[in-house]
Amino acid sequence: MLRLSLSNILIFIAILLSLVTFFGQNQLTFYLTFLKADIANGFLSFSSFEKTYFIDYEFWRLISPIFIHFSVAHLAFNSLWVYILGTRIENLEGFKKLILLIIFSGSLSNFAESAASGAVIFGGLSGCVYGLLGYCYIKEFIQKRFSFGMPPAIYIFMIVWLALGYLDILNLFGFGKIANTAHLTGLICGILFALIKK
Repeated sequence: MLRLSLSNILIFIAILLSLVTFFGQNQLTFYLTFLKADIANGFLSFSSFEKTYFIDYEFWRLISPIFIHFSVAHLAFNSLWVYILGTRIENLEGFKKLILLIIFSGSLSNFAESAASGAVIFGGLSGCVYGLLGYCYIKEFIQKRFSFGMPPAIYIFMIVWLALGYLDILNLFGFGKIANTAHLTGLICGILFALIKK
């Protein structure tokens, strides 16, 4: 029987909203974007950061882009890593630690991606995934033991994946545009969270 954990809840919400928004292809997606979006006269337009958050008070948008996914592969890849990493953190350190890490890495990686990319639609749990990865690595490094049971090859693979995104190689293989700033920011957030919460 599937246990009710934060990781499973996050994955369920991501699947549900991916289906509801038809993987970011319909206008329901606009309720989840980091900046308030709308279509006027056939053109997509975005509100400013100030209007979105300080006039319209739509603060859920700080975190909601993590639930937008643009393909089954995008959703499956992120869900797999949230399940693997998130479950291990939650089992060892509890629900509260995991939800704080998700909010911290998710909101800051969304903010950084928006600042770097401008008014565009982006999304995915990958900023959080890199936050979880950075957290696990630093905790294991500090404790000098593999408490989360992550093989070193996994850390190497994910860092190589991050580098390939910046080199735009993944786009050549049909992965689409990668939210590189969100990935890097998530990783940094996870590292900082581990150092602060050690």
